[in-house]
Amino acid sequence: MKKNIQMPKLSEKMESGVLAAWNKEVGENVEKGEVLFEIETEKVVSEVESLESGVLEAIYFEAGDEIKVDDIIAVINCD
Repeated sequence: MKKNIQMPKLSEKMESGVLAAWNKEVGENVEKGEVLFEIETEKVVSEVESLESGVLEAIYFEAGDEIKVDDIIAVINCD
């Protein structure tokens, strides 16, 4: 089963954030609770953990991209 990974809302006022870094590449295994990527908001960088275990199948944004909250940024294949 494929699961979409969305841009999280890290604060009440957050409307978008900048993707600071990916910690995984397409094709790599991801474990639930493992840091998947980092988001920069208002000069703070937050690590975002995966909510799923599986294989990172697709990445739709690159480091430096500004992304709106709830936009799909990646897909994990949980099969």
